[in-house]
Amino acid sequence: MRYTVFILFVLVACSPASTPTKKDDKNPKPDWLAAKPNQPSYYIGIGRATKDGVTNHIQAAKKSALEDLVSEIKVNISSSSVLSSIDANKEFQEKYEQIIQTTAADEIEEFEQVDTWQDERNFWVYYRLSKQRYKEIKDEQRRNAVSIGLDFFKKAKDSERNKEPVLALGFYYQGFRAIQKYLAEPIRLEYEGKEILLTSEIIASMQVLFDKMDIALNPTQITLNRRVSTSEQTITAKVFDKATKKVIADVPLKAEFEKGSGNVFPTYKTDGNGQTKILLTKISSRDLEQTVSVKLNPLSFAGATATTIDSLIVQRMVVPRATVLLRVQRPTVYLAAIEKSLGAVKQSQQITNRIRNYLTNAGFEFTEEKSKAELMVDVTANSEKGAVSGSIYITYVTAVIRVAAVKDNREIYTTTLDRVKGFSLDFERSSQEAYNKSLEILEKEKLPELLNSILQ
Repeated sequence: MRYTVFILFVLVACSPASTPTKKDDKNPKPDWLAAKPNQPSYYIGIGRATKDGVTNHIQAAKKSALEDLVSEIKVNISSSSVLSSIDANKEFQEKYEQIIQTTAADEIEEFEQVDTWQDERNFWVYYRLSKQRYKEIKDEQRRNAVSIGLDFFKKAKDSERNKEPVLALGFYYQGFRAIQKYLAEPIRLEYEGKEILLTSEIIASMQVLFDKMDIALNPTQITLNRRVSTSEQTITAKVFDKATKKVIADVPLKAEFEKGSGNVFPTYKTDGNGQTKILLTKISSRDLEQTVSVKLNPLSFAGATATTIDSLIVQRMVVPRATVLLRVQRPTVYLAAIEKSLGAVKQSQQITNRIRNYLTNAGFEFTEEKSKAELMVDVTANSEKGAVSGSIYITYVTAVIRVAAVKDNREIYTTTLDRVKGFSLDFERSSQEAYNKSLEILEKEKLPELLNSILQ
């Protein structure tokens, strides 16, 4: 018996262990999905997209891979570059790097697709780009850009010598446009027997030309009513050379409210006499003193396709400017009103008071003497009984609001609140409810229309 048990034990111990059958993996994940490949000679980009049935997942994954690849290409800011000299607080540097990274994704060349992999829900792409080849391409692009930039720089200098500052600024901007992708590095070259940093020299030369110009406004101070008329107010801007006092034609200018608000036409160019008229059409702010500035618009020299980098550089330019002081007079209003409820004069003129408060807050003044007023606002309102339905009494309010110029009784604005419905437990309260609803319509719709019509 013991011998039999021993034999059974040996047979069990020596029998092979049973293992579960392993399913063959027909789509194994590649190693580059587990860990990004470490290849010192290449920039690597891995991209993924979900197969959602809506977007093109292959194109989305390729775009993601390219962005990942570009993120490995760093912009190194040289301490002797123009970027370091104009950006002491590093405010511009970060924005510049982002811009260069974004444009690099559109311009990058000769990258290769190494592999792809997908499962039921996702699609991956593996890109790489030779660092050496990338450097060769970029060096060639840089040489071409510097050649173009230097050519425009020379044309700008020739224009300066010919006393053509506007033409010179246009050439400087074209030269800057050619090399603006290389602000992070010093572009050293020889010009007229001396070594220059091309980007720094272009920006400095532009600034010198701006410093030589001045703007004069006539008049420098205006007293005007908020209801300004373009035919009544003329502001002339003149651009001239500070040293020679010679006027300068074709100078782009920009006008804007510096204090206060309103409508002023924004862009101008001086004529053959170095002048242009500034068009001021509306005063929106209730401030009694406001200012409009007129300054040279350097971004115009970059043309219609000015880049984000152009805009960032312009922010660091000091350009000639002048301001005109606006002493704003508040329009005076005479208010005439009759408000009734069910034919009887109301003790509280709700619509009239709401109009008065609105215009006061908008910077208008009221007078009790019509002869001293510029505008007259006439309000008539009344409520009428409607039907009775069980215990519900219905009332309707109709109001007419008219605004006219006192001088010639010219109508400026007219509106009607037509049969605004109110209902309550009796006609008196129903009338009050109709008036309350009328005030809501007045506040949301009619008063903004009224103010805009007055100030046009």
